[in-house]
This record gives sequence, C-alpha cells and structure tokens, in this order.
Amino acid sequence: MQSLHDIPAPAKLNLFLHITDRRADGYHLLQSVFMLIDWADTLHFDRRADGQLSREDLLAPLPADDLILRAARALQAATGTPYGAHIAIEKRLPAQAGMGGGSSDAASALLALNRLWQLRLTLEKLCAIGLKLGADVPFFLRGHNAWVEGIGDSITPVQLPQHHVLVVKPMAGLETRAIFTDPSLRRDSIPATISGFAADPKAFLKEARNDLQPVAQRLCTGVTQALDWLATLGLEGRMTGSGSAVFAWAPPDMRVPTAPDTLLARLCCSLEAHPLVGWATSEKS
Repeated sequence: MQSLHDIPAPAKLNLFLHITDRRADGYHLLQSVFMLIDWADTLHFDRRADGQLSREDLLAPLPADDLILRAARALQAATGTPYGAHIAIEKRLPAQAGMGGGSSDAASALLALNRLWQLRLTLEKLCAIGLKLGADVPFFLRGHNAWVEGIGDSITPVQLPQHHVLVVKPMAGLETRAIFTDPSLRRDSIPATISGFAADPKAFLKEARNDLQPVAQRLCTGVTQALDWLATLGLEGRMTGSGSAVFAWAPPDMRVPTAPDTLLARLCCSLEAHPLVGWATSEKS
C-alpha cells in the first residue's frame, strides 16, 4: 500500500482585511495580505484500491463531511481515478478562528492525493477544483504569502520579512456568514494598491485594519478579551479573517505568560512559503 504521512496544513493570518464593496450577487470585494504561519494540522494518507474514502480523527473530532473528504471526492470526480484513500488527521488548528484551517486542510489533501494517485494535475487545475471548495483554498495551493483581492480569487505573491506572532484564540468561535451578513459591517473602504503596500509595509499595516473586527467584537466578547489580554503584554492586537482569533507582532525572545483559561495562546513564526510548494507543476513553468 502506498502512503504519504506527515503532510502539513499550515494556518494563515490576515495582516489586514478591508471590504471595498459588495457585488449584486452578495459576494464582498476585499483586499488583504495573507501570511502563512507554522501552526499547522498534520494529515496522513494511505492509498486504497477500492475507490473508497475513509477518515480517522486522531485528535479533535471533525464534522462528518469535512472539507478534506469533500476535496478528495472532488478530485475523484474531476479525474475518474479508481483509487480511494484512508485519511488520518491530527487537527491542531482551532475552528472558527479566521486562520483558514479547513481550507488549508483541503489544499494539502488535493496536493497529496494528486501525488498519491499519480494524477499529475497542474496547479491551475487543482486551483479550479479548490476554488469550488472555498475562496481561500487556491491561496494555500499556490503556497506563497500574498496580496489577495476581489472575492479572494486574485492572488499576487509578496515577499514578507520573517515575523514572530502571538496568536490568541478565545474558546468561542465565529461563523463567517454571521459577520458578512451583519447590516453594520463596513463595506466602503477606499481601495489600496499592492504598490502602496510594497513601498512601506510597516507604515501601510499600521494604518490598515480589519473591517470585520467591530462586528466580531459585538458578536463575541472573547475577541475583546483576547485583544485586552494582548494589551496587558504591551502588544497591539488585530483580528485575523472573520475571527475569533487575534494576533500581535512579538519579539523573537518573548516568553508567553500563562493565558487565562478562556484563551488559547501560541507563539508562532511566519513561513516564507508553504511546505508543499512545488508539489504540483504550473502550466506557466
């Protein structure tokens, strides 16, 4: 039996998130910078010859029909492969955190199964499959820190210096839909430019914000608690994605004090690239 074990699925942080408009079909137009970090889930794959898909949750239990199985079924449907897989998951990333855990799992599953099943699909074809699973999946497939805009489908790689970040997740989560449908959500941020960001990232990010954060703080008191705890450490926090996790830049030698029982805190480091970069070839290469 062929196997692929210890496949990483890293999280991302939104260094800022601006909502610039809302389309007639309800989709929001956004701008953000996505940064990969070293907090990750780990996936294990064993190839099955019978075409069946099975899943084993080694740590936290996942919903019955999670994005990993949906990604595997989508890849089967797109290729007609006779193979299946047994997938074991070490789930370490918190759910409803705004860190892209589910999308990252789906992307790593597509990359791993493309190799395990010897399908040889290009990166562009995997991204087309991934986009139907979730707007963030193509970002993880492409594997580079990026300026992201549109509805999340316009992805431009950017170079970021290495950062240490303290990520804090309240026990309560937030549903993305609840925030994006909230009538008080700001949807009129002035569009920025990638050249403006590249010219002075530090100054840009200081003036930027997460437009979803005020709504999230109203819906989830844990977001405010996490931000307030960061402030007691002398750190200025910001929410990532639709929350409920927040983060702050941290010195590399920082020793994190014990967080309150209602908060999960982890000191992380940014990644220059996804560990699976190059697992699918590009049509442009």
